[in-house]
Amino acid sequence: MGKEQEFAKKLIDFINASHSSFHATKNVEEILIKEGFKKIELQDKWKLSKEGKYYVSKNSSAIVAFVIGKGEIEDDGFRIVGAHTDSPTFRIKPDPEMTVEGEYLKLNTEVYGGPILNTWFDRPLSMAGRVSIKTKNPLKPKELLIDMEKPIMTIPNLAIHMNRKVNEGVKINPQIDTLPLLSTINDKFEKESFILGLIAEKLNIKLEDILDFELFLYGVEKGSLIGLNEEFISIGRLDDLAMVHAGLYGLIDSKVGNATNVLVCFDNEEVGSTTKQGAASPMLRTVLERIAISMGKDKEDYYRALSNSFLISADMAHALHPNYTEKQDLTNRPVINGGPTIKISANQSYTTDSSSSAVYEGICKSVNVPVQKFVNRSDERGGSTIGPISSTQLDIPSVDIGNPILGMHSIRELGGVFDHYYVYKSFQEFYSIIATN
Repeated sequence: MGKEQEFAKKLIDFINASHSSFHATKNVEEILIKEGFKKIELQDKWKLSKEGKYYVSKNSSAIVAFVIGKGEIEDDGFRIVGAHTDSPTFRIKPDPEMTVEGEYLKLNTEVYGGPILNTWFDRPLSMAGRVSIKTKNPLKPKELLIDMEKPIMTIPNLAIHMNRKVNEGVKINPQIDTLPLLSTINDKFEKESFILGLIAEKLNIKLEDILDFELFLYGVEKGSLIGLNEEFISIGRLDDLAMVHAGLYGLIDSKVGNATNVLVCFDNEEVGSTTKQGAASPMLRTVLERIAISMGKDKEDYYRALSNSFLISADMAHALHPNYTEKQDLTNRPVINGGPTIKISANQSYTTDSSSSAVYEGICKSVNVPVQKFVNRSDERGGSTIGPISSTQLDIPSVDIGNPILGMHSIRELGGVFDHYYVYKSFQEFYSIIATN
């Protein structure tokens, strides 16, 4: 097995253990701690030192890790890779238990982000997320992460005999058609406490101590390498945990240079980023400014640092689809395992300009990483990502990039083994470059 497959298997293990943004953040934190990073709290006074390795989390679902450079922040700036921890799914509503004619128990859910709904049917599903527990201080409830770790529900399809046009395309109503079936009902069933009872049993806590929860569905089928030569990665949540994983190891495996290296993993990108832990919040801006202040710099130095900084906004890109080639742009057609893809948009749904594109392309070429470019068809409306949103908070030169995948927002996406290693190498080089005038 080559180094590319080995690194891809590390990604699969990481995603298999990251069934919610809370778990993804926790797993990033555990890896950082093993690599000697020190946790700092937002409410504390920061005392940082050059070449020190630190991280700070927000809402238990977003995290910023950084390594202080050898140089002066105002001269050498910040090198930033940005990604996000969340993925499209379903969130369980409060009081979710619903009975059907006294025979079935199903759950009331709402869509989170933009999943491809039909890919969630007939799959073994589970749930994971965060639970808030009562403490003596009502302003500070205790948080516990929960992952049921086994298939406990499914969203059954309607048989073709009762839905003859299903293969012609049927509109899916998320309030009716995608509610998961949890159980049949017996004499001991108590509707009001079923989910809370599951939580209490799994976490070994008292049911009455549970104040609230944020629980999300996920598919329990493990990821795998597929293809004749194991060149593909088949798993859910590649968007965007692949970039979180590559950015994390790019930071860990890079050399300490003059610049301060930063990895930021936002939450809530799939629903617009307008949360305290999203890219539209002051979270990153605040952390960068506090780094400067802790190093004895003033506001002027901080603004100078921003002008000497660079941001790689790392999300996934669309690969040329073998069955829908007409959906791709006429001349820009990235393929899986063809290398990281620079994303470009005239309407600025991506931040890339000719200057920032040249920077990233130069980084890739310096470590023999191939580069591709993605532009939407002019008659197709594309998506956006954290790059333009981050630019509303920080005026830092930025490029939007990502690895090309198929089935984006499906419960199971398809990416490239070599692409994942390529983008990791590009991040490692980005963090390691010692700039010269």
